[in-house]
Amino acid sequence: MSISFIAEVSSNHSRDLNRCLDFIDASAEVGCSAVKFQLFRVRELFSPEALQIKPQLLYREKWELPVSFLPNLEQRCQERGIMFSCTPFYLGAVNELEPYVDFYKIASYELLWDDLLAACARTGKPVILSTGMATVDEIKHAVYVFQQYGCEKPILLHCTSAYPTPYPEANLAAIETIRQATGCDVGWSDHTVEPAVIYRAVHCWGAKVIEFHLDLDGKGEEYGAGHCWLPDQIRTVIREVKKGFDADGNGIKEPVPSELPDRLWRADPSDGLRPMKETREQWKAGDFA
Repeated sequence: MSISFIAEVSSNHSRDLNRCLDFIDASAEVGCSAVKFQLFRVRELFSPEALQIKPQLLYREKWELPVSFLPNLEQRCQERGIMFSCTPFYLGAVNELEPYVDFYKIASYELLWDDLLAACARTGKPVILSTGMATVDEIKHAVYVFQQYGCEKPILLHCTSAYPTPYPEANLAAIETIRQATGCDVGWSDHTVEPAVIYRAVHCWGAKVIEFHLDLDGKGEEYGAGHCWLPDQIRTVIREVKKGFDADGNGIKEPVPSELPDRLWRADPSDGLRPMKETREQWKAGDFA
């Protein structure tokens, strides 16, 4: 089984192109398959009523990714051999991203927005959808929309949309529930920052994609909330996950090379003593090799 890790930059880039490029470099260096940004405009993300009641939401305009960065981000990803993705949060973003992204990622909060799902599907590019807060029926409907507009096999990410997520609320068993209900490949979008949760998602529940929030240095806008990993933390997890797959072997039950020297030191079936009589006879003959 192969496993893909996606580093979610979210709003930790601080609208700094060099910092964005550093995120791509860090994602490649820790072993990720892809890096993901977000393309939103606060005044197209929230309703006028929401902005009136909570004007502090306008502060998030400082987190908006400039569209002018996209060619540079794509180029750096190509140079580092890593896929480039971005989440569109308004319909126009789908077209703005299309020339650059390898795949689209749709956020949990937009799962009910059929027009956005359809717009991404119509591009013919792969689509990944997070399913935080959703019911199985809502997820099945989203998959139906994707398939109606040309995306036959979306990848779904189970997640808990709490930042951070208490690990007892990860509900990793829902990965199999979603898989059975939709027939889609399912992964895990992590907000727990708990290595054990990722290990369990992969090795117990068969998550094929792991998305996680990344910060470079603890200075990103979202790091203080507690749901972001630092490079050294996630590097260890990625290495250990891949090591687990290396341990699977070929499934044939036979002695492996590291066991061979000890085979002759097993108890001989004739008297129950070690080593095997074959070895003892060699010793009698003066062969102590």
